[in-house]
Amino acid sequence: MIHLPNSNIDVFREQILGASKAGTPLSIEGGGTKSWYGNPNNFAKLNTHTYSGILEYQPEELVITACAGTPLKEIEAALAEKNQILPFEPPHFGDGATFGGAVAAGLAGPGRISAGNLRDFVLGARVMDGKGQDLSFGGQVIKNVAGYDVSRLMPGSLGTLALLLEASVKVLPKPAATATLRCHISQAHAHQLLNEWAGQPLPLSASCWIGVANSEEHGELTIRLSGAIAAVRAAIPLMSAAINAKELDPITAETFWKNLREQQLNPFTNLGADETLYRLALPAACGPIGLPNMSNEIVLEWHGQQRWWKGSSDDATFAALKALASANGGHAIRFRQGSNVDPAKERFTKLSEQAHSQALEAVQARLRAAFDPAGVFATNRLP
Repeated sequence: MIHLPNSNIDVFREQILGASKAGTPLSIEGGGTKSWYGNPNNFAKLNTHTYSGILEYQPEELVITACAGTPLKEIEAALAEKNQILPFEPPHFGDGATFGGAVAAGLAGPGRISAGNLRDFVLGARVMDGKGQDLSFGGQVIKNVAGYDVSRLMPGSLGTLALLLEASVKVLPKPAATATLRCHISQAHAHQLLNEWAGQPLPLSASCWIGVANSEEHGELTIRLSGAIAAVRAAIPLMSAAINAKELDPITAETFWKNLREQQLNPFTNLGADETLYRLALPAACGPIGLPNMSNEIVLEWHGQQRWWKGSSDDATFAALKALASANGGHAIRFRQGSNVDPAKERFTKLSEQAHSQALEAVQARLRAAFDPAGVFATNRLP
């Protein structure tokens, strides 16, 4: 185990107490690769990149503990040496991505549909609250919590609850075999097959359909199989025959899934200056839905549970998408904004806007009051 000096912790505490006294919030930042994500702010930065290092790694226990400022690629390299991975495949969005930034953003890549969300793998966390208190929750094993598991509040909090200092996450062995299949198929047919396959003992670990929204025309479906060698080999002919798919070579396949995770595919990279990239989170049973502009391209991940669509940035379009997603049991956010879009526009569907989440608004307010009574982290990056 690495023992780091307390100087970084003391500096963080001084910043927090100073901000509390001055009544000026602090915006937490690591590598800054996700600074565009969430509502913007111009508050002073509290940077975590100086608090870096892998504190403990137990390959035999499938647990790694690291400081918030540790480069994400450093953690992935250490895991690769032991043939292990972060199964939720967090996106980097830049070379400077940090471990703490990945946890705070709470984003997961293509593997989320089979492995689970980032939050599911957080075992413990060390945080500093708005009063400068150094607090630890959870631990380094799965069954270690009695009561409220505070450590799992950190993923997705975007630094608006407390300063994440360290975290322990569960890791998994790298699959013994992987294969990627591709075919052309309609969106409705892809939804049907993916949901059927998800309920069967098949090594289906990721999926992506790209095509024109609300069209009966065929789009491109790419699926990934991961698991035991025998299971993958047996599934390839079975699933290929069902959709007339071709297997991609390993290098092409690896590049595709990485580019999907990092949003480097064409549907993501040509965002217009006046456009917004919307993210819709929907239940598994939700099939194709009528989007405002039927000719725009759509990207479906997680068997259709995560959908990316580019459209007008105006408030009416966002309102229509939020209503559409809510009617189908999900929600929508403005994920990325074009260069000409007003940065002050609200990015998220608020808890109060959905019947199934309104009660959580009071819970969220009480948690923030308990952890940050002076509003040190009240940047409104997350509403």
